[in-house]
Amino acid sequence: MASQWIKARQTKYAAYATVYILVVIAIVTVGNVLADRYNKSYDSTSNKRYSLSDQTAKIVKGLKQDATITYFNQTKDFREGKDLLDQYANLSHKVQVKYVDPDKEPEVARAAGIRNLGTAVVQIGAKHEEAKSMTEEGITGAFIRDLKSTTRTVCFVSGSGEHQIDNSDREGFSQFKDLVGKDDYQTKTVDLLQNAEVPSDCTTLVVAGPTRDYEQPEVDAIKKYVENGGRAFFMLDPPLKIGRSEIADNDALTNLLQSWGVDMHKDLILDLNPIGQIAGLGPQVALVTKYASQPIVNEMKGTATGFPLARSMDIKNTDKTSVEKLFDTSSSSFATTNLSSPSVDVRDPKNKRGPLTIAAAGTYNTGKENLQGRFVVVGSSGWAANRFINFNGNDDLALNAINWLSSDEDLISIRPKAPDDRRITMTRSQVSLVRATSQFILPLVIVVAGIGVWWQRR
Repeated sequence: MASQWIKARQTKYAAYATVYILVVIAIVTVGNVLADRYNKSYDSTSNKRYSLSDQTAKIVKGLKQDATITYFNQTKDFREGKDLLDQYANLSHKVQVKYVDPDKEPEVARAAGIRNLGTAVVQIGAKHEEAKSMTEEGITGAFIRDLKSTTRTVCFVSGSGEHQIDNSDREGFSQFKDLVGKDDYQTKTVDLLQNAEVPSDCTTLVVAGPTRDYEQPEVDAIKKYVENGGRAFFMLDPPLKIGRSEIADNDALTNLLQSWGVDMHKDLILDLNPIGQIAGLGPQVALVTKYASQPIVNEMKGTATGFPLARSMDIKNTDKTSVEKLFDTSSSSFATTNLSSPSVDVRDPKNKRGPLTIAAAGTYNTGKENLQGRFVVVGSSGWAANRFINFNGNDDLALNAINWLSSDEDLISIRPKAPDDRRITMTRSQVSLVRATSQFILPLVIVVAGIGVWWQRR
């Protein structure tokens, strides 16, 4: 009788164990099948470092025809590119990824013009472009070059004290030039004083913070360019009269903008926003965290931008133009018309209180079908200079403006961000406090707590 009970119990336990094993096998099998069919991941990093950007997703998901990414490397090194390239394939069923070992298929590598291992080529239709690097920017750039049929050139005006694209100093625009190049724009400088005509190959004209007055022929050339369907980006600083580096009023140029519905004020914005002070910004930097609904800034929500030495403006529509505000300063800002003294009276009743408009975008009706001029005006130029363009969303704003002006709305988005710098900087006293806490105070607390527990139990 006892043996039967033991056997029955053993049989029951064996049945339970079998069921449990079968359930575990079923869960593992289903999990593997789902993992094979659906490649899902979660990026918990603060700036989504391991996820493709909105810009890439917009381009890839908007493909109208099939695209093939061919990765050339030795078979043992395919893994170096697989993680990144699989993300592209997961965005759209129109994207296929191929892996080619040049040692095993030399004819394929030769036909693609491959000279170095670890190279990717993106082909869309009959066009194929080699990625400039095995990064998201490099591969997405190849997609962009495949999709664009014409060369796009951003022309920077020079000759009147503007920021220079070949200048790598703090006030230079060399980083702006590099950012524009990543979206596959060509760049060059033009001198309208020597030749008062905007070159025909300029997709967008940039007027970046002139310190001297534009002559009337230069202004007339810009007017003709935009009103015939051209695109222009104006960054005009307040006409400060402090020290040796005075900034000219540039009345001829501001009068042109006024005729288009953008009235540039001769003032300086000071921002007392406490958030800006926490971020280490002085009152001379206008901090912007809220944006209007316009393609340039639609995807800037939740991103801050900063504008050193900015001026305000009023906007209105005219019979030929339609003008939209891009963003205002905070309510804690104000504008002073005292531009000749470094000291400003915050309580001066003449000060204009915020919010104040400091950027606008407009279109000009040329009267011709499918042809309109476009212009963007920002009351500051230092925000796009080397010393400030990497502040939060400034680089995104600069590229978004170029994209919109060039009618490349499909490129407007937030670009991939560099890894956050998580280093902790401490003073000598803070280091001493951390050392004392970890080496003495915490161990002492544990010892005292242990003695207390022993004493109670005793």
